[in-house]
Amino acid sequence: MKNKLYYLLGLLLLTSFIAKSQTTNNPKFSDLKIRNIINKMTLDEKIAMLHAKSQFSSAGVPRLGIPDLQSDDGPLGVREEVNIDWSPKGLKNDSATFFPNGSALAATWNPELALRYGQALGEESKARGKDIILAPAFNIARTPLCGRTYEYLSEDPLLNSLLAVEAVRGIQQWDVAACVKHFALNNQEKQRKLVNVEADERTLREIYLPAFKAAVQKGKAWTLMSAYNKFRGVYCAENAYLLNEILKKEWGFKGVVVSDWGGTHSTLASAVNGLDVEMGTEKPYEDFYFAKPLKEAIVSGQLDIKVIDEKVYRLLSVIYQTSLSGRKLSPLLGSASHLKTAYDIAAESIVLLKNSRNTLPINSANLKNVLVIGDNATRMFQRGGFGAGVKAKSEITLLDGLKQRLGQQVKIDFEQGYKGEYASEWSEEKKNIANQPDSRLISLAAIKARDADLVILCVGGNRDYETEGEDRKNLDLPFGQQALIDAVLAANPAAIVVFTGGAPYNISKLSDQSSSLIWSWYNGSANGLALADVITGKINPSGKLPFTFPNRLEDSPTEMLHTYPGNNGQTEYKEGILVGYRWYDTKKIKPLYSFGYGLSYSRFVFSDMSTDKKQYKNGENVTVTFKLSNKSSRVGKEVIQLYIGKQVSTVTRALKELKAFKKVSVEPGKAAAVKLTIKTNELAYYSTKLKKWLVEPGKYFLSIGNSSTAISETVSINIY
Repeated sequence: MKNKLYYLLGLLLLTSFIAKSQTTNNPKFSDLKIRNIINKMTLDEKIAMLHAKSQFSSAGVPRLGIPDLQSDDGPLGVREEVNIDWSPKGLKNDSATFFPNGSALAATWNPELALRYGQALGEESKARGKDIILAPAFNIARTPLCGRTYEYLSEDPLLNSLLAVEAVRGIQQWDVAACVKHFALNNQEKQRKLVNVEADERTLREIYLPAFKAAVQKGKAWTLMSAYNKFRGVYCAENAYLLNEILKKEWGFKGVVVSDWGGTHSTLASAVNGLDVEMGTEKPYEDFYFAKPLKEAIVSGQLDIKVIDEKVYRLLSVIYQTSLSGRKLSPLLGSASHLKTAYDIAAESIVLLKNSRNTLPINSANLKNVLVIGDNATRMFQRGGFGAGVKAKSEITLLDGLKQRLGQQVKIDFEQGYKGEYASEWSEEKKNIANQPDSRLISLAAIKARDADLVILCVGGNRDYETEGEDRKNLDLPFGQQALIDAVLAANPAAIVVFTGGAPYNISKLSDQSSSLIWSWYNGSANGLALADVITGKINPSGKLPFTFPNRLEDSPTEMLHTYPGNNGQTEYKEGILVGYRWYDTKKIKPLYSFGYGLSYSRFVFSDMSTDKKQYKNGENVTVTFKLSNKSSRVGKEVIQLYIGKQVSTVTRALKELKAFKKVSVEPGKAAAVKLTIKTNELAYYSTKLKKWLVEPGKYFLSIGNSSTAISETVSINIY
């Protein structure tokens, strides 16, 4: 009976898919041509296309002119070529531009930069001979402890959606398939290959799926990667609800679903329930679930051949949009324009957290000597940890950047301050030792700090400490850095502190101690130049935090509700839709730094907020207008954030939700007229009872500000 069900499901899937398949702009591509190719293929050739033949490739059909499908890791740049044991091959032609990490891109709040990032990454992928680049990654930042927060974008589904769509569009302009990941609810690294996530339907639809839906329907992503974890008791790589019902049927996804590496757990269930290609390296390729076992399932009659044909059809469709697109392209690798993109992202991502003495930007005319302290000032972030890195053609550290900007007129000295050495595979004892302060290095730094005209203290995490495969145990500063901070700020209270990280840390004490605090990221090939330009004032900071910094870890929803990392392999998302700022604002828990927060060297004022009318029908557009004034002598960029709230509702709602944002540049002493438009259906919630989106009639509050808690003006509208 079960085998007959698989057979019937296979027929149904293929019939539905072929009937709805879309063609591309490639004149060589046609539905009929792909069908003819499939008819000429042997069973072995079809099976070979559905599983890995190396770390990053699956087989083509040489006799029919179908090339292998080549992929590579990608969020930070195109990964260098590796051996079977993942060690570098040591080639001389596999370098690439190192782009800022995901949370850095999100901190720009600038979809135009996301497009440029995608375009540059796509071009370099094409130059390296890749058909699929495994990017962008945008799982929601549910817990601040997640080891891959640096790789993802933000805690908000709208911010993730708008950036992901542009990144996908940019990548695919170069006939390279973006592979959006990880679908879905892959929000922790601890037990990621075992944990079962339980989330209600409204939470799923409102928080965790919107960015994937946008990447598929608006970005037109050609490939998607399933997650390691289970959802509602079923592994994501064989989850019929996620892959067949939502992704392929409801959203109309015509592309290829690729497993995460080693994330496949079955043959029949995965084949029928939506997985198209199995990737990994953990065993001989012929023993993969989609290799010999899949062929045996066809030969024995357990699975209908049409299930296989549908997957091959999808793969051929992607191949005809990538390597067989027929377009003549001349991609560049590591070009000046790509480095400029990396610089611009870094420059707009840097967040000024504090400047209470107006020390920043510095006046270099009066400086004779600058002391730079901290391992992060000389550390490169292109590699590290378990996740994918980049063999960058260049990477400028902060120390190098300061020397380039100030070195002709100022003496710049350096002290290490701490040792940033760490590895996830170390024993707990060795990790604890690594996190102890080094009294000798601290003493050397503090002594020099007393006499320096300017001290720049560089602390934070690094790519070894924040890593795929491991979550942090707490938000404490690593490597004994608090002792270093205490000593240096005691010696020179005016020291500028630059904190580098890809995720929140507990910087409550540091924030109290420091008068000048900058947050930076693993900010790509031009990291040091961008930071130096913010410090010296060439760049006016405009970065905004893409996630909330709690005063303490215990304030976060996963900790307060005891839902992370779960019990006995089970984690329930009890916080529901109250993720990130939605939790803190609604529960009236004051964070250290709010979602969307970031200072500027300019002073901005919002005024004259209004809507085009007060009453709206469902389906109409709401146009919000206001004035943004720059009350300073310096040109600057501000991120206007529009939040909505509904105080009287039949369902649980967050106090406010981000519904639109815009980054605006305003000249000194000038004002800009700003307009934001949202659709009333964007105010809907997902009804679990009716299984559809509903817009409640009644009063809604629309607020503008420059963080989730810094609201400048509020107006109300009615929807009927």
